[in-house]
Amino acid sequence: MRAVIQRVSSAGVKVNQREISSINTGILVFLGVEKNDTNADAEYILDKVINMRIFEDGAGKMNFSLIDINGEMLVVSQFTLLADCRKGRRPSFVEAEEPKKAEELYNYFVIKAGQKIKKAVCGKFQEMMQIELVNNGPVTILLDSR
Repeated sequence: MRAVIQRVSSAGVKVNQREISSINTGILVFLGVEKNDTNADAEYILDKVINMRIFEDGAGKMNFSLIDINGEMLVVSQFTLLADCRKGRRPSFVEAEEPKKAEELYNYFVIKAGQKIKKAVCGKFQEMMQIELVNNGPVTILLDSR
């Protein structure tokens, strides 16, 4: 499982020009599910995301986690994180999980996140989405469960 996380002041997702979810201060997670990923991969990434100390304390040092600041999370499915661009000019997505299983793990991740933080919302799986965000920092981190 791969994730790109961004520390945000705000973020939202639209489908067909209509906002379906949004957050204030927190983390935007772009989540890609790889073949053979399991619930354990989702739990590993989630634990990293909610406990990673990337929010500033009073001295301006990154000492606080999403849990520490009582922050919010927006999760957006993004199979393109599994793109293999090593050969040719067209990315290969053969390592991305099949949609049905990927959606199950994506939903599992969102449900588990909702059990651990005050607000966890998501985009719409397999839809064309427009993402708006204010990246705070900027802080962008790549995570991989493998």
